[in-house]
Amino acid sequence: MAILKHELKMNIKLLFIWMICVGASCLGCILLFNGLKESMEEMALAYAQMGTFSTALGLDKMNVSTMEGFYATEVAIIFAIGGAMFAAMAGVMVLSKEEEGHTAEFLYTLPLGRFVIVFWKYLSVAVQIFLFNFGCICLCLSGFAIAGEMPPGRELLLFHGAQFLMHLEVGSVCFLISACCKRKQTGAALGFAVLLYVADLMCRIVPDIENLKYVTPYYFSNAADIFVKESVDGTMLWLAVWVIVLATGLAAVIYQKRDLS
Repeated sequence: MAILKHELKMNIKLLFIWMICVGASCLGCILLFNGLKESMEEMALAYAQMGTFSTALGLDKMNVSTMEGFYATEVAIIFAIGGAMFAAMAGVMVLSKEEEGHTAEFLYTLPLGRFVIVFWKYLSVAVQIFLFNFGCICLCLSGFAIAGEMPPGRELLLFHGAQFLMHLEVGSVCFLISACCKRKQTGAALGFAVLLYVADLMCRIVPDIENLKYVTPYYFSNAADIFVKESVDGTMLWLAVWVIVLATGLAAVIYQKRDLS
């Protein structure tokens, strides 16, 4: 528990900055909706006929002149990418920073096994991701309240539940990277989060690489798909859970056997 408290205390500033930046961006976009609503009605048809571009962003499925469509195709992208980048950063720093900062000499002299340390470190990452999601959701709900319009509650809940799982999956993979490296690979983690989003766009546009959807967690957590289908793909949800469990387990095993500098 002391490790969890210490990690949260050390990262509270970073968490707050990311939460405010991403959440405020989503809030600002939601507040812009009423001012853009009339012009959006004229642009909705044009958006739906933009071929592969509209397919990639879900503009062929949703009407952007409604709050539901505007949120799913415009605001949700900011939340998804921003959250994935934060999760990647949180996951990739948590173990490797001990060696890079030369604090491992103190941490591993404590009467705690490495598995225990890895458990509390990973829990701190999961808690940070949860707090990030919770804070951003509160800001989004504030925007809906001020705008006087809100997407359907059930689909909104499904979307944010899928987003939390997606962010946790990205964070878990980066946690595994952290267990393998002696230095913080922050740039690689941020690039990894963006690359997964590009993979999602590509597999929606190019039919020959459609199976890439099983690699990128952005696919099952896509807002337009969830709002249209009113559900989340159960198979891909379980795949995400298995990736989280496997990545975390491998991180614990690898870190247990590593010679720490």
